Amino acid sequence: MKELKDILYKVAIDAVVGNTMIGINAIQFDSRKVVSDDLFVAIKGLASDGHNFISKAIDQGAVAIICETMPDIKVEGVTYVTVVDAQSALAVMASNYYDSPSENLKLVGVTGTNGKTTIATLLYQLFKKAGFKVGLLSTVKILVDDKEYKTTHTTPDSLTINSYLKEMNDKGVEYCFMEVSSHGIHQKRTKGLVFEGGIFTNLSHDHLDYHNTFKEYRDVKKLFFDELPKKAFALVNKDDKNGVFMLQNTKAKKYDYALKSYADYRGQILESSLEGLLLRINDHEVWVKLIGSFNAYNLLAIFGTAELLGLETLETLQLLSDLQSVSGRFQYLISETKITAIVDYAHTPDALKNVLETINDIRTNNENLITVVGCGGDRDKMKRPVMGNIAAKLSNKAIFTSDNPRTENPGQIIEDIEKGVEPLDYKKTLSITDRKQAIKTACQLADKDDIILIAGKGHETYQEINGERIDFDDYEIVKQELKKLNK
Repeated sequence: MKELKDILYKVAIDAVVGNTMIGINAIQFDSRKVVSDDLFVAIKGLASDGHNFISKAIDQGAVAIICETMPDIKVEGVTYVTVVDAQSALAVMASNYYDSPSENLKLVGVTGTNGKTTIATLLYQLFKKAGFKVGLLSTVKILVDDKEYKTTHTTPDSLTINSYLKEMNDKGVEYCFMEVSSHGIHQKRTKGLVFEGGIFTNLSHDHLDYHNTFKEYRDVKKLFFDELPKKAFALVNKDDKNGVFMLQNTKAKKYDYALKSYADYRGQILESSLEGLLLRINDHEVWVKLIGSFNAYNLLAIFGTAELLGLETLETLQLLSDLQSVSGRFQYLISETKITAIVDYAHTPDALKNVLETINDIRTNNENLITVVGCGGDRDKMKRPVMGNIAAKLSNKAIFTSDNPRTENPGQIIEDIEKGVEPLDYKKTLSITDRKQAIKTACQLADKDDIILIAGKGHETYQEINGERIDFDDYEIVKQELKKLNK
């Protein structure tokens, strides 16, 4: 147990009614999880307001309430604390409750539209290969050194983050690499964390269902860099026009990386193929197993971060050459009939364009490129026609299908995608609602040496349909369908 007064350290408090010397068993922001001697934090969310569940939390045993509005009726023996911002308070209290775990390791956050998972995961790989105990908080998985946990959000809630960081402290983890989403920043989930550094990848059209405007989305990302401490580093992609913007108000030490302009970490692609890349990084040449210019940017960010965290240049280059691609990120297989299938998470216009341009740069044009792509339901609708336009323009054949339709009609989503296709490209498109059938059709249309890109879901092993998660793995399905063609 921890005393409430210790949990409230550095929290911006408006008023207190009751005793702050009481012992607290655990912090909860979901009233259904409250048990005896817990602290309940009432948060105003998008779907519901925690203030409506204060009575329920007390009935279940809560002895302290954190809220933004003091209840009119107070229960004797319960301590009430009002704060300006309950989400910020929750994050600070979570850090206090778990003994400020981010201060006891080197925590690096990665933010941007595309590349977060790849950079965070490959940094984990690199530092593990360098002999360190390492942690990872990513979209795909959470790793406490070698122990793996499943994850459901890009940036978990602040209690979950701090509980894993505490476990990392207990296991002697020295470095942790963490994806930082715009949702996570906006909902103050990273408040109270002490970062050693922050990485900015790029910014493009995404999450406008949540942020309303691109400016708001960009400004939220910038908040992460605004709040970095002086001792931290801020490493940004200089070739993205938003990179310099991210650095405007940061107190951290400023660094940049680029392929197209002079930067602290400069890169040049010397060779590119399906086997990998030959890169020049700051006058050193290195062969890597990753593919495409987007991965060249990712590797520059990784190289720069490794150097800023103290690894020597030659060791870093050697470790870069040994990195393996991340699940669902340009993950490919070649069938016995010499058909190449690529599975990639590309779910934004920029990401899809990058992957398709990478494939087109590598291929000889004697083979066909068949793209299977959809868009998620209950999310940003503005990007759908843009995705359709890009897929049709940059492929020999584009098959529009379901992604995670959630509560939307998948047929309507596909219609939205089709609206972006230019008349000249109509004949290159097919629409097949069933994703498995769409992948099967792509395999049947493919001949020897052709390339199939299955975009949008990447590492995900499910489809979300009307509130249910149904098992679905793009990589396994395309592998099975291509195997059938061998018989």
